[in-house]
Amino acid sequence: MAHKFVIEKNKAGEYVAKFKHNSELIWWTEGYESRASARNAIASILKNGPEAPVEEA
Repeated sequence: MAHKFVIEKNKAGEYVAKFKHNSELIWWTEGYESRASARNAIASILKNGPEAPVEEA
């Protein structure tokens, strides 16, 4: 699978949810104090992202 979510710790010791395609970092979330919070961020993206509108500036 080319796309995947990865939860990693940043330099500040916070958990960050990252979205990668073929090992290339596409985007990442803010830092969270717990791994569970990072998982909740991923769940929210999966739930709300597919129906989110696209805006062009």
